[in-house]
Order: sequence, then C-alpha cells, then structure tokens
Amino acid sequence: MRVVQLLPELSEGGVERGVVEMNRELVKCGIESYVISAGGKLAAKIEQEGGKHITFDVCSKNPLTAPLRIAGLKKIFASIKPDIIHARSRVPAWLSYFAKGATPFVTTVHGFNSVNFYSAVMTKGDRVICVSNPIKEYILRHYNVDASKIRVIHRGVDLELFDPAKVDRAFMEEFKKRYNLANRFIVSSVGRITPLKSYETFIEAIDTARRERPEVVGLIVGGVRSDKRGYYEQLQALVHSKGLEEHIIFTGSVAKVAEVYALSDVVVSSSKKPESFGRSIAEAMAMGTPVIATAHGGALDIVKEGYGELFSVGDAKELAQKILTVQPREDLREYVKKNFSLQQMVEKTIAVYKELV
Repeated sequence: MRVVQLLPELSEGGVERGVVEMNRELVKCGIESYVISAGGKLAAKIEQEGGKHITFDVCSKNPLTAPLRIAGLKKIFASIKPDIIHARSRVPAWLSYFAKGATPFVTTVHGFNSVNFYSAVMTKGDRVICVSNPIKEYILRHYNVDASKIRVIHRGVDLELFDPAKVDRAFMEEFKKRYNLANRFIVSSVGRITPLKSYETFIEAIDTARRERPEVVGLIVGGVRSDKRGYYEQLQALVHSKGLEEHIIFTGSVAKVAEVYALSDVVVSSSKKPESFGRSIAEAMAMGTPVIATAHGGALDIVKEGYGELFSVGDAKELAQKILTVQPREDLREYVKKNFSLQQMVEKTIAVYKELV
C-alpha cells in the first residue's frame, strides 16, 4: 500500500507530531509513506524515519494560485500513484479534492473549525476521521454528512516516549533545583501561552489552593509567540497583583515534557475553548500523573469513569477544590494503553485505509 499524507507545514504542533508519528509507524508496517507539505523543521524527520517528503505549497490560502497548484499536485499524484490520499487540513484538502482523480480520499478533522463552505471540505472524504466523539457530534450537527463514513480515532500517545521507566532523572533533579521545587506540591499546565488555554483560571485556582496548602506551586510550561506577548504580560501582572511570585512559575518551552509530567503531582488543562482531543491530558496519564480538565471537548472522551477529574469552564474555585482532593490511580497508564495509545491509532487508521483500497 502507498499512502500520501498532506498538511500545510511540518513545524511545531499536535497535527504535525501526529503526521510524523504516523509516517514512522506506516513504514514499520511495510507501507510506503509519503508526506506533502510546504516544509518545516520536522520535514527531515520524515526521510530519516523511512518516508519520503515532498515540498510543495499546500499552505497558501491564495485562491488565485490554486489552479496552478492543483495542476502541480495532479502531477505529483500521477508520479506517486498512491492507494490513499489523506488530507489533514483544509487547504491541502481542497487542493487534493480537485487533484485526486479516482484515488480514495481520507480527511481527518482535527479541530472545531468555523462552520462555513471553506471548512466543509473536511467532510468530503470517502472516510472522515474525527479525533474525538465531540468532534464527530460537531460535524454531524453542522454538516449534511453521512454518519456511516465517519470514524472516531483518538490521537495516540507514544508509550515509548511517555514511559515512567525511561525518564531522565538527572534532568528532573536539575529542573527541580532550578525552580526550587523541593517539598512542593507541583501542579503543571502544559501548552503554548494563549488566551484559549485560560491560564488566568489556573492562576486563580492556585491562589485559592495555596491558602489551604501553602506548599502548592503552579508551573505554566509553554512558549510565548510574539502575537501573544500582551496576554503573557497580563498573566504576569495577575501573578504580581496576588503576590503569587513564589507560587506561579513560567518555565517557557521545555523539550522534555515527559519529565515535567513525571515530576508533577497533578496536571491541569484549563482551556476555555473545547480542545479537539486533549493530548497533554492523555500524555500525563501515561506517565501515571493525575489530571484535571475543563468539562468540554475531547477531554470528555478521556477523563471519565474515575480516570481524572473535570471542572466547569472558568470555575477557578472548583478547579482549586479538585487540585486539593484529586487522587492518584495506579492503573492510569494501562487505561491510556488500552484506549489512547499510538498503536491503537495506527491500527485503526490502517483499517480505514483497507476499507477503501
């Protein structure tokens, strides 16, 4: 089987990581894997792990250049002769839709995209993969799409990468020393600093929790893009106004995220906008760390049946109470292995391809 995945760029992000992981696993299964994108720092990894990367502009939203790019993509498809074309974003999906000919077409809906004609292309696959049940419900609610062609396939956690037995202990000790975390109750929130993550809710909750548990410390682990500097400065001002300098730490981006999960007592996702899946929650659980998440979006698929805790959107007091009372479970990793592993994602995706070939 020969599979082509398309996405705008191969820089940083959950979709990008998923494509890189899928490429590697397809190669392991003896499937020829091609990835088409406009390039990025992860493009080299495609080739390093046995796939083939083709640099082509499937990123630009300029409609004037679309006919020329569709023609170029037709030529690429003709030379590859793929068995499956799998588009993971809207611009690549539109270009592929007009260039694919009779080749089976798969789309993956990775988020709660705005409802309009432009987004509708993600429902035009012969199979439409949704990364969570809330995404499936959203698609069915807003588009006239045949439910029989939708498949829910949760994003997969790489259990080799997120393995408590393989953490870098030296890094963890150095990290704890750098931020004075000895004998602290560590509550982490991982993700880029953006208003959608509602870090102000997280900060307010830590402020409330510290009154009952003075040793609590909140780590905000994520980078700041230039267009989000204003929001970052607002968060810093909030920390200062509440005298939380000893209780809230902005670490910036951290390469060894698995180690951050492992050294944390609790991991929180306080997003005010529904997440399509909630990868950080599943990754933390794979490391055996208890999680608390906002009760909407993909988190509803992950945090249930006593595995983690949910709180109402923007309710800092409820979040604080959950932080103070959440209990660890010994079977968190097994729960992720059974339901949200990379292996299950790969197996289910290949099964979708086989339905069409």
